[in-house]
Amino acid sequence: MSRSLGLAAYRAMIRRGGGEVVPPDQARPPGELVWIHAAEGGNMLAIQDLAMRLCAVRAGLNVLITLPEHEDTAALARTESQVIVQTVPAEHMAAVKAFHAHWQPDCCIWVWGALRPNLVLETGSQGCPQFLIDADSRGFDRRRDRWLSDLTYRLLSEFDFVLARSEAGLQRLLTLGLPRRKVEVTSPLVAGGQALPCVESDLTDLSAVIAGRPIWFAAQLQAKEFPTILSAHRQAVRLSHRLLLVLQPADPAKGAEAVELSQSRGFATANWSDGTFPDETTQVLITEDSGDRGLFFRLAPVSFLGSSLVQGESGCDPFDAAALGSAVLYGPKVRDFMGSYTRLAAAGAARIVNDADALGTAVSRLIAPDQAATMAHAGWDVISQGAALMDRVTDLVQDALDDKLRAG
Repeated sequence: MSRSLGLAAYRAMIRRGGGEVVPPDQARPPGELVWIHAAEGGNMLAIQDLAMRLCAVRAGLNVLITLPEHEDTAALARTESQVIVQTVPAEHMAAVKAFHAHWQPDCCIWVWGALRPNLVLETGSQGCPQFLIDADSRGFDRRRDRWLSDLTYRLLSEFDFVLARSEAGLQRLLTLGLPRRKVEVTSPLVAGGQALPCVESDLTDLSAVIAGRPIWFAAQLQAKEFPTILSAHRQAVRLSHRLLLVLQPADPAKGAEAVELSQSRGFATANWSDGTFPDETTQVLITEDSGDRGLFFRLAPVSFLGSSLVQGESGCDPFDAAALGSAVLYGPKVRDFMGSYTRLAAAGAARIVNDADALGTAVSRLIAPDQAATMAHAGWDVISQGAALMDRVTDLVQDALDDKLRAG
């Protein structure tokens, strides 16, 4: 009786707030769709990594990510064609039903807590499997959770399985009535990057061409960063005469500008994007295609990550490099990825540089195999921290989707 009274009271309060339905601005893609609700702010990169991981392991899968009303849907730094980002619908039943009628999710992953009763209950009523992951005690510490604990228990019972990020989270869920058999403790959900692809034949051929030569990669550079990188290379070449710099502009249209500037500074320059392989005399190799980052992160033991030295920029994801074994150097302008850089730097996998002299010195030191290997190993340790949780969630989702397919 108390459960129905708690829900009735909640729904009466929501009805008084009005029922505006905001139509989605994108069509539902065909095929299977997993919906992830990111209830906790500040962990968008980890949510994005999870979405990309799910898309990578299941052909044809699309992922819808919903964010709370106060979060900017542009907060996700990268968007893939298979990943859609929307604001979560209002809790009025009209908005909730419109959401489900449009998106028709095949599986739901709810992150952290802050459960929305109408949305959770309607999802369950549609026969959509639901998993709560990265559950934390703070996600169940709102006034409603304290005063309407019976309602919270009813919502928790809608989830097929729950993963808590800590013992404290586990104890809070048990206190709310969740059976122990339906919950386990895992590591927190953290960003861990994805292994960027590369063309295997390019990797084999280029490895043979540059065999024995030291190489460093400057990725996603703004045009204003070109002079700094080339000055740093000039300094590093004095100590390592065969050192090869691979330079990739953030804007492919700036490739010709990079070639011209490099040549004007006296460097023997080749353009990989023109199909030119470097030879023994090549000092700078320009690549215009961002899709080549997977290739050069694999080849270069040291990478400088650009868009980090220029005011107004906000850096790029360092886990792309760390996931492929490249030590990370970066500038101070990394606002959008500060948490990721901080984790790598604290582990000894990344170092900040502020100018050409500092960058040139760092490259000269880290190009030594033992130095780069130490940083790369530290980076891999960071990358691996969230791997077990990603694997567990992936298995839960795969099993749920397979069960739906078998059921017809």
